[in-house]
Amino acid sequence: TINSCAQNNRLVLGEKYAKEELDAVLAKKPGHNVVDNKELIVKESKTAIKIAEAILFDIYGKENIERQKPYEEYLIKNYWVISGTLPEGSLGGTFLIIIDAKNAQVLKITHGK
Repeated sequence: TINSCAQNNRLVLGEKYAKEELDAVLAKKPGHNVVDNKELIVKESKTAIKIAEAILFDIYGKENIERQKPYEEYLIKNYWVISGTLPEGSLGGTFLIIIDAKNAQVLKITHGK
């Protein structure tokens, strides 16, 4: 049963519903879920980069990460491996992030010095 309320003319399901959904997925109860860990949900590099940037900007700063463009992005064995680049002859390191294309799980984040 979903108890909802209208808020600013929007249907809001509420935190109780959110907790029930979280508990159900953590308990691996059957139910509709696009994430089946068989099909890729992160199919395009532009989507992988949006995920990566959202996380990396928060950790290392937007300016720092954007200075490392163009990024290298590779889909290898259903994993996005994305890293920054540096101009030739410059000092410093670049980020590396690995994202599972089947479920968008981040497996690794690092940044060289």
